[in-house]
Amino acid sequence: MTESIAPRAPGGLLRVLGLVFGLAVVVGGVIGSGIMRAPGLVAQAFTTTPLILLAWGVGGAMAMLAAMPVVEAGTAVPLAGGPFPIAERAFGRTTGFFTGWMCWMSYTASSAFIASVFGEYVHRLGFLPHLSTNLLACALIVVVGAINWTGTRVSGASQSIASALKGLVFIVLIAILFVSPRSTAPAPAHVLAAATGLGAAIMAVRLIYQTYAGWDAAIYFSEEVERPDRNVARSTFWGIGLCALVFVLINAAVLHVLTPAQVAGSSLAVGDAAKVSLGPAADLIITGFGLFSLAAIVNLQAMVATRITYRMARDGSLPTFLGRVAKRGTPRQSLALHVVVAILFAATGGYESIVRIYAPWTVGMIFVVILSQIRLRYSEPDLPRPWRVPFFPWLSFAAALVQGSLLALIMWDDPKDAALSAIVVLAPVPIYLLAARRWRAAATSAFG
Repeated sequence: MTESIAPRAPGGLLRVLGLVFGLAVVVGGVIGSGIMRAPGLVAQAFTTTPLILLAWGVGGAMAMLAAMPVVEAGTAVPLAGGPFPIAERAFGRTTGFFTGWMCWMSYTASSAFIASVFGEYVHRLGFLPHLSTNLLACALIVVVGAINWTGTRVSGASQSIASALKGLVFIVLIAILFVSPRSTAPAPAHVLAAATGLGAAIMAVRLIYQTYAGWDAAIYFSEEVERPDRNVARSTFWGIGLCALVFVLINAAVLHVLTPAQVAGSSLAVGDAAKVSLGPAADLIITGFGLFSLAAIVNLQAMVATRITYRMARDGSLPTFLGRVAKRGTPRQSLALHVVVAILFAATGGYESIVRIYAPWTVGMIFVVILSQIRLRYSEPDLPRPWRVPFFPWLSFAAALVQGSLLALIMWDDPKDAALSAIVVLAPVPIYLLAARRWRAAATSAFG
């Protein structure tokens, strides 16, 4: 249904990205350091190989369920910025503003955090020991900013190549582990004290679902992906399917080398399994892969964060200068804002405070989009929807229930940080209410 595709506004983003890029941002956003660490914690709750593999499959099914209403909303409102334009259309400008602010803060603080981990990995490899972790983090953010500054084609191609290489590394690692002999080392003694029962299982599934985080990346680029009515859905569903396949296979490969008890005692199960197969070289290989993977994720987060403030400015929710686009497709002022704030977070360690409280945001963003999809079905029944949730409203309600339950669980688990998280999200709303009329008038004048 091509009528649902928003035409390019004067001075807007360039529609130069394809299905490959869409798959790259989903796969590249999901597959990262989480899968290297999560298997050990999951194996503490599920103590047999079939249950562990089933749990990772269930996590993929949960992501697929949540993706259905998100894809419907994202293709019905095919604008850059992810949840922001969807929430704005469904619930109004104020809800849209704090949703966009929540998204932008999540990605910018996360960029600083991941860049700092990148600096730690550089030191683990023995490189640049005279430079601080903070300085290395800032350097990575600057390099990523420079790549994105050159234009959409270059930044998009770099992300596609990085994601392809990450996938290739995992395929090779899985193959190596499956042909390796089983470890004969005893399981760590403390595994006997591992948590069991329903509560432990729920927490493990929550961790698995968080490892799938990033599957919604394609909707942030709806103004730049060719045929978003088709490619956003394909990118999201195929991407989740590929990630689920990789996650199940990597766990099966690890469990081919290590027993469930050995996995449960490991803080880096994939690395421990690689040591059995590759010997002392495994540390170097896993750390090097982690270094590359982290840099690719920081690049993706810069692209995503830039599209959020771009769309907010074009809609009059931020100053208009953030909505301007260079000839090669990059919203350079929005990019500069992201780079400057991420550097400040990385240099001062300020990201640590944000990362502690942003767990509700990552779940809350998806929850808002699911609620928006449900509302738009009733408030705008004639809105063109290239992809529709089957069995509506039951699957949408189920997705909302799962996402809402996860959000409640996070808030119950740490009520103090949850309250602080809500305060940070709502704090700038008064400023927005004071400036909104002026920003909207300026946006109308500048962008039409």
